[in-house]
Amino acid sequence: MFMVLYSLLLALGLMLSAPWWLWRMARSGRYREGLRERLGFVPAELRAAVAGKKVVWVHAVSVGEVLAAERLIAELKAALGDGWMAAVSTTTATGQKIARERLVGSPVFFYPLDFAFAVRAWLRVLRPSLFVLVESEFWPRMLLECEKAGVPVAVVNARVSDRSFPRYMRLRRLWKPLLGKVSVFLAQGDESAERLRAIGAAVESVVVSGNLKWDYAGGGGNELARDIAGWMGPSRLLIGGSTHDDEEVALLAAWPVILKTIPDAVLMIAPRHPQRFDEVWAKVCAGSFQHIRCSELLAGGDEPIFDGAVILLDTIGDLAAMYEVASAAFVGGSLVGKGGQNPLEAARFGVPVVMGPSYENFREIGEKLIGEGSLRIVEREGLAAGLIAALQSRPSGPRHFEGQTGATRRTVDALVDLIPGAQR
Repeated sequence: MFMVLYSLLLALGLMLSAPWWLWRMARSGRYREGLRERLGFVPAELRAAVAGKKVVWVHAVSVGEVLAAERLIAELKAALGDGWMAAVSTTTATGQKIARERLVGSPVFFYPLDFAFAVRAWLRVLRPSLFVLVESEFWPRMLLECEKAGVPVAVVNARVSDRSFPRYMRLRRLWKPLLGKVSVFLAQGDESAERLRAIGAAVESVVVSGNLKWDYAGGGGNELARDIAGWMGPSRLLIGGSTHDDEEVALLAAWPVILKTIPDAVLMIAPRHPQRFDEVWAKVCAGSFQHIRCSELLAGGDEPIFDGAVILLDTIGDLAAMYEVASAAFVGGSLVGKGGQNPLEAARFGVPVVMGPSYENFREIGEKLIGEGSLRIVEREGLAAGLIAALQSRPSGPRHFEGQTGATRRTVDALVDLIPGAQR
């Protein structure tokens, strides 16, 4: 009964919102890409790619999940050996782009809408031996259809944020039977594990395996990061990463104050959403500082980067590598009440991190970093002072926190155990 009601409400929601979606498609072209795949049409070239292969289906919603899964997929394929393939779905176009660039050898496609006809179409073609969800998306129809098809489901790097936990708790009676269809939840930490059990996951199915991002090996091969570091010379790079609307304004307002104390600094702003690149570029150009756009550098620009410059990172998938050459970082979504983005992406390189007071999406990680001195929390009026302090402390180099590394190996071991007939 629940699934019937769920499907009806999902269909009703899509019908009511159809005019808006069509208007966005016509106006900007967004959401057009992958529409057939979302509706259950499997491209012929993908059918050919998986023919005769044993498949693990990995769903990584967007860029962050793709990057978290990159090393996991490589090690899983190595553990399973010849004849196995990871097929990767994403929800967003940016995730799709990064997956196609980074996951060579893995078919990449858009995740189907959560209707029986679309989900079944993909399951029939892929015939996966395992379905892997990265982090925190639970789709009821997919969980049900996997159970019917005898496909085990694993959630890796699983987390339940402060924001989503109350919503899950209000509907835990509905979620409990659905979460019971998941074979294993490999949680990032103890708090997420406790929350998963509280919203209905079976106690024995929840295991703390750690955060996959602790195992990130670094981006030393990133061409753009190497070029930026070379052109800057000894200047100190401050990154405003994953910024939301109005946070760029706050950073640009703080920038002259920062330069009075630290004149050999360069600011790089990396907006969270690619559709805002041009909007943020206009804000950058309105200032009196040298302004540089990374997409133009990649197209052949080679101008030197002077102290005080403001750089717009308007490429996708390069932010993680940029943190590796930074002296300090501000992580966005935290001054504007969005719950914050992941501070670990910078802190794992020993980069001092500053965030606003809204970091509840990553509170478990945030509190660990605060406790060991890697993360400062500031109000908007204290942003300049906090960034100056971070720049003056300078990076300490790549850091490995005791007990945190090894999540990838533990995750791979758990996934192989779920696959019928798989041998290590």
